[in-house]
Amino acid sequence: MARGQQKIQSKQKAAKKQAEQKKKQGHDQKTAAKAALIYTCSICRTQMPDPKTFKQHFESKHPKAPLPPELVDVEA
Repeated sequence: MARGQQKIQSKQKAAKKQAEQKKKQGHDQKTAAKAALIYTCSICRTQMPDPKTFKQHFESKHPKAPLPPELVDVEA
């Protein structure tokens, strides 16, 4: 059985290990990926991560529709 300093070190080590486990468990790739998709196409409701991709999508999928105002100054 551990006593004194050894007991304190053991408790600190266990607390550190438990904190690392919580940190690993808390990261969710699916949620992070969803948060990165901030641009939404007004016609088909497809989500995109950046304005360049959004403009490329809009020009290829909806060529007859007018370009949204937020994409006018974006270079593709």
